[in-house]
Amino acid sequence: MHQVKVENVRLEYLKFTDQIYTFKEYVTKLFSWKTRKNMSKVSSFYALDGISFTLNDGDKLGVIGLNGAGKSTLLKVVCGILQPTEGVVEVQGNMQPLIEVGAGFNPEFTGRENIYLNGYMLGFNKIQIQEKEKEVIEFAGIDDFIDTPIKYYSSGMVARLAFAIATSIEPEILVFDEMISAGDISFIEKAKKRIGELLEKAKIMIIVSHDLTLIEDIVDRVIVLKNGSVVYDGETTGGIQYYKREVAKVEG
Repeated sequence: MHQVKVENVRLEYLKFTDQIYTFKEYVTKLFSWKTRKNMSKVSSFYALDGISFTLNDGDKLGVIGLNGAGKSTLLKVVCGILQPTEGVVEVQGNMQPLIEVGAGFNPEFTGRENIYLNGYMLGFNKIQIQEKEKEVIEFAGIDDFIDTPIKYYSSGMVARLAFAIATSIEPEILVFDEMISAGDISFIEKAKKRIGELLEKAKIMIIVSHDLTLIEDIVDRVIVLKNGSVVYDGETTGGIQYYKREVAKVEG
């Protein structure tokens, strides 16, 4: 049995009323008796506030909301990249997060070297990476640049390589966040097909996307976030209608 269980998760961030741009400026203020008592007052806000849901085998969840609602933050908490201030996240099964495209790349390494670097980070051994290397290069469409340091790649090339590497495994729990916005139309269509193949094999899926058509096509449950809180949790069509009417304030 595979399961993702999120119970009353809250993530608190601190914010400062004064802006200090350099370490030198901070130290100067810290040791000045005239300014020390007036240094930044700290307040806080909850990027996530009391979120709970449970997913079991066969569940496909879409998370939608305006920019800054907490969607990507929620995914990072579920994946263990961020630790919640309160609450519990329990995951049973092999999880593969497809978020923060190219975050694990070394810009000084070539594309080929980064395939091996990321492959090791994903838990592959050298032989397993060698078996996937050709397929990853062909899917990314960067054959002529594979032995060039990726610091010379365009953002679209980096995104294509990162997507090809990340989707070269078959996770039990698939989590992804706007992975295919970079690149030309032909690659986006190819990437959507690859996602469809992964969805057929994954036991549980969580997706964050602004593409409401994609959400409606592939998920059976939607959570709408607003200011870090769940304002809707239910079937997909109703969730999209609620989001348009009550959150995005658009007709249709």
